[in-house]
Amino acid sequence: MAFLKYAIVVCLALVSVAQCALLRAAPAPVAFAAPAPVVPVNTEIDPHPQYAFAYNVQDALTGDSKSQQEVRDGDVVKGSYSVLDADGSLRTVFYTADPINGFNAVVQRAPVAPAVVAPRPVVPLAPAPLPARFIQG
Repeated sequence: MAFLKYAIVVCLALVSVAQCALLRAAPAPVAFAAPAPVVPVNTEIDPHPQYAFAYNVQDALTGDSKSQQEVRDGDVVKGSYSVLDADGSLRTVFYTADPINGFNAVVQRAPVAPAVVAPRPVVPLAPAPLPARFIQG
């Protein structure tokens, strides 16, 4: 009986291998697409690029506080950004970049403001309660 089980498994394996051999490759495509036409691209470069941008985020709900401003005039870029660090200090970076001096940055860190602690209300001391007396009569 065990031999019959193995014989069936071997026969099924041979049939599946034979079926795989009958698969044919996909036919080659009949039509070919024409190459895309070459369109000349305007590669004119602005010889004196200029831009300016700024943003400011102050979100009391999430505690997100950051800002940035930048100005470009030709090859000279000047700007600054600030971010509120995890310890509560404000870090501000002033930077300039030009072809002569490269990129230069100056970092300033505002000190952490001391945490304001609200005074606790004064609770008057209550007199000690009198011990309970049980009178049996």
